[in-house]
Amino acid sequence: MSKPNYSGTFHMVEQENMDAYLEALDINFALRKIVCLLKPTKDITHDPATGAMKIRTLTTFKNFHMDFTIGQEFTEDLGPVDGRTCQTTVSWEGDKLVCVQRGEKEGRGWTHWLDGDKLHLEMRVQGIVAKQVFKKAD
Repeated sequence: MSKPNYSGTFHMVEQENMDAYLEALDINFALRKIVCLLKPTKDITHDPATGAMKIRTLTTFKNFHMDFTIGQEFTEDLGPVDGRTCQTTVSWEGDKLVCVQRGEKEGRGWTHWLDGDKLHLEMRVQGIVAKQVFKKAD
């Protein structure tokens, strides 16, 4: 069975529990309030044949770039997010992309999945779960 192609541009349309998630990452109050107001765009380039993926999270405040190959561990620089680095692996679980980030914070990672023209993102750290939903640009 072939895996879905995540390539596209997606604009955030929903968000929940982001403040609690950021607090669990030790993000200060003022920065949490700014981040919770942002409406990020995800620009994803995905080659299903090789597993190469580039995820660009773009905002008016700060951008975050993540380049990786599905199934291969890499050192991720989370400096733009919370100043940490971690060992990261993104793998397939069915049609979902599941990321495990090993570092200072327990249970850190995320899951992406597609549902029609929507891209779902569930972010986890220390038992706290935040969710974002993005709609594919036309």
